[in-house]
Amino acid sequence: MASLCNDHTDPFPCSFEEILQRIRFIKPVKYGTTRNYLNGAVTHLSPYISRGVVSTKFVLQEVLKRGHSPESIEKFIQELAWRDYWQQIWISKGTAINTDLKHLQAPIANNAISNAIIESATGIHAIDNAIKAFYQTGYLHNHLRMYIASMACNIAQSHWNIPAKWMYYHLLDADWASNALSWQWVAGSNSNKKYYANQQNINKYCLSQQKHTFIDIPYEAFNTLKIPEVLKNTSIPSLETPLPKQQILTVDESLPICIYNFYNLDPLWKKDLKANRILLLEPSHFQEYPVSKKTIDFIIGLSENIPNIQVYVGSFHQLKTAHPLCEIYYKEHPLNQHYIGIEESRDWMFDVQGYFPSFFGFWKKCKKQLVY
Repeated sequence: MASLCNDHTDPFPCSFEEILQRIRFIKPVKYGTTRNYLNGAVTHLSPYISRGVVSTKFVLQEVLKRGHSPESIEKFIQELAWRDYWQQIWISKGTAINTDLKHLQAPIANNAISNAIIESATGIHAIDNAIKAFYQTGYLHNHLRMYIASMACNIAQSHWNIPAKWMYYHLLDADWASNALSWQWVAGSNSNKKYYANQQNINKYCLSQQKHTFIDIPYEAFNTLKIPEVLKNTSIPSLETPLPKQQILTVDESLPICIYNFYNLDPLWKKDLKANRILLLEPSHFQEYPVSKKTIDFIIGLSENIPNIQVYVGSFHQLKTAHPLCEIYYKEHPLNQHYIGIEESRDWMFDVQGYFPSFFGFWKKCKKQLVY
């Protein structure tokens, strides 16, 4: 299966050396002051962190090696910590993150998504242009994600779940915890209030100048805003994952198996161990959490950084049954709980675990482990 990453002009190359180069080019101080702007000094590392190619801990260590003090780049570290925070909630709450976590979202007019959002035809130019680019690149700036989620949930009054699945499907950095919990944060089901952005806010951060739209209103007007006509037609998108055809595996039964998957494509993990290396693509996983062909091609491309890796399309049980003599290693993840073998921890930035109702409760604990 051809990978996505053969074109060197692609905004998200798959070569591990190019990924490391991207880390070297991070401007963490400038990131802290400009990250909310569409042209800000964002890192574009999210697809690699989400796919487990590099960890938040690895990125932080590489940045600190360049002489930055934690105090001078605290906002950058904080944003990395958000990723670990969402993961800790997923570990603690499990499948409960698939439903309204703290409060029931209200009001809800539909359990679908506005066709205008899917078709990039909302009439808000910055949002429509971002969605068009999103389909091409698999990437959305974080502010655009919030704008789209607010439009879908708080203006079109769609329950967050279907729109969140639509966005997850197309994201190269698809991470169900970060995605679902962020959508809930915007919709008010994982926060104490809904998030809104008016046209003035969008113009500021997207460097646009549009006026006279249905969101060109003061913030207090959102409380009485009726669903705009352009957002009323809704549908449930068909989201299916095109997995590659299964190839015959060549397995040395005298060696262990290292399992890689959608959330672990770390080329440095156990690299000195002589082992069978298998990228496990379980159909049941992608039925529950479907992703696009672009995303599948991306992970195939990333897996090519792992020497002699083979792709297996099937269940973990089928793989283990076919090769019962092999010792199996894998990294911990909430979606790996049915794996049987030797589980290894992911690399966390801080030794802070468990559920925290707010990020800042989590961050307060993390910050104590930084040396200022």
